Amino acid sequence: MSFRSKFLVVVFSATLALYAVVGGLIYTRAQQQNDPGAQLRIFESVLQHIHDDYVDEPDLNKVRAGALRGLAYGLDPYSTYLTVDQVRDFRVGLDKGQAGIGAELSQVASYLYVIAPVKGGPAEQAGVQAGDIIEYIDNKATRDISLYDARQLLNGPSGTEVKVRILRSGTRPLTVSIKRAPVQAPGVETRVEAAKVGVVRINSLSEGEAAIVQKRVQELQKQGAQKLVLDLRGVAGGSLAEGVRVANLFIKDGALAQTIGRGNKSLKTFTADPKLAIFDGPAAVLIDRGTAGAAEVVASAFIERKRGEVVGEKSFGAGAEQQLFPLRNGDGLLLTTVKWASSAGKSFIGSGVAPTVEVKRPELAAAIDPDDLTGNDDDAIAQPAQPGDRREVAPEATTAPKQQPEDTQLKKALELLNKPAPQQKAA
Repeated sequence: MSFRSKFLVVVFSATLALYAVVGGLIYTRAQQQNDPGAQLRIFESVLQHIHDDYVDEPDLNKVRAGALRGLAYGLDPYSTYLTVDQVRDFRVGLDKGQAGIGAELSQVASYLYVIAPVKGGPAEQAGVQAGDIIEYIDNKATRDISLYDARQLLNGPSGTEVKVRILRSGTRPLTVSIKRAPVQAPGVETRVEAAKVGVVRINSLSEGEAAIVQKRVQELQKQGAQKLVLDLRGVAGGSLAEGVRVANLFIKDGALAQTIGRGNKSLKTFTADPKLAIFDGPAAVLIDRGTAGAAEVVASAFIERKRGEVVGEKSFGAGAEQQLFPLRNGDGLLLTTVKWASSAGKSFIGSGVAPTVEVKRPELAAAIDPDDLTGNDDDAIAQPAQPGDRREVAPEATTAPKQQPEDTQLKKALELLNKPAPQQKAA
């Protein structure tokens, strides 16, 4: 073997050895990062330093509570640490005797995020919009608290007011007062457009809504509707079962949704019942960034079962179930244990549902993109108004009503449904 060949063999062998060593170190480090024992030793070390070296005598009960909040906060917006009092409230029903503002909420980049206000609810009447960031509730910064705590601050006796400071792209921060009240979403709205196209506007997917949708669709059929548009824009709440029932009205066979557990294991698959399907004509679905949870079940089923076009913007991405784990001292850990997913097993959280035909609404094109929020104080959108700057204004909803812009998303859905079917070539 020549010297050149020997040299190449040595270099190649050394490279392989280096890769093996580095790969082993990376693998070992990854194992340590996911090793509860290794993480616990870090926490013990931090706790020991606080106990031994902190300048004042620490209140270890507060330290423990803060640590537990941080543990849950690092998971998802819906997992949280609960105090003894919160555990008691949770078990008896947090909203018992309380009224809210009528908005579906989540957290994005540590900010309290409005997925969608309930149509006609207190928040919408005060001018709150889908995509708004609630920076303060009264004088409490929402970035310092969990989603659960934020909801508690927003709830209160009916008729009382809560002030929120809103961040919205294209304007200075807005401070609005919202009067708390019991919230009831409007019922299903329907109408018949030209060319025998029925439009079904769903405002909620809470228990019992599927039966109402069924009745309204059957009424449209009696009025001569042969095609349907299912409008799910701004529908962010509701139950998984109700979303499945609505999808089943239009899809007569196959899987409609799944629940996913630890390790992406499928826990339950929801399959269409042919006897429950009532409409098999051409249909389309409308979604936007205020669509989440149960409504995403319907939209994803339309896409994956190839039932019809889904028009609009990418949905928010929500849908999960939590379980309360009691702790020794009476506190509790509310932990996400189940995620909702499409029939193909794609979880909605973090990804949402992408429309098959994207159509953005021009009047909302400048809304805050959650991906631009980092949770840092130097975010441009979070900068407070400068001293002496009096341009902080109330939301547009408090001013004189403006002419409604053209509904480009609905227009596109109608266009697709009325498009002539392609001619088949003669054999």
